[in-house]
Amino acid sequence: MSQFPIHHIVPTEAFPALVEIPEPPKVLHIRGSLERTIGTKFITVVGSRNYTSYGKSVCESLIRGLAGYPVTIVSGLAIGIDSIAHRTALDVGLPTIAFPGSGLDWKVIHPAQHRGLAEEILEAGGALLSEFPHDTRGAIWTFPRRNRIKAGISDMVIIIEAEEKSGTLITARLGTEYNRVVGAVPGPITSPNSKGTN
Repeated sequence: MSQFPIHHIVPTEAFPALVEIPEPPKVLHIRGSLERTIGTKFITVVGSRNYTSYGKSVCESLIRGLAGYPVTIVSGLAIGIDSIAHRTALDVGLPTIAFPGSGLDWKVIHPAQHRGLAEEILEAGGALLSEFPHDTRGAIWTFPRRNRIKAGISDMVIIIEAEEKSGTLITARLGTEYNRVVGAVPGPITSPNSKGTN
């Protein structure tokens, strides 16, 4: 994937909404392009790693319903709802960008099993972005840090599924703190995966 080298951008020039958040990143490293995102609304879609068939169906349905609208789907490349969001955006032709919880060197991209998905995002005209040095491996502290950027650039945050003590709820909390629109998909009251969203 040498046609997508890592370079850097000024975060608040690429995403003016970042001026509104505490501790905006000083630099963002990027593979790919933001050209397809110009003039679009940024919708961050996040949810459980251990999603249910209900969560998968709702995620796919919501994003398919946005096909043709000027929106970009933002997520974190993670296992679960994140990857479903990226995949569905690709399937319906929406631009999508990913903030992995790692640097952008292919040796550390997180999770490694989604390198193929990351390459598809780039080939479709999307981008991978990170504030971390290129060789930074995903760690317990990197994910909350990247979540603030996903929430910060967003016009809307949609939580598909989240357990009661889910990391997904960090993004929801940050979205409300940053005065973004936050939507939560309701679910069955008996489902652990809907306790956080409910």
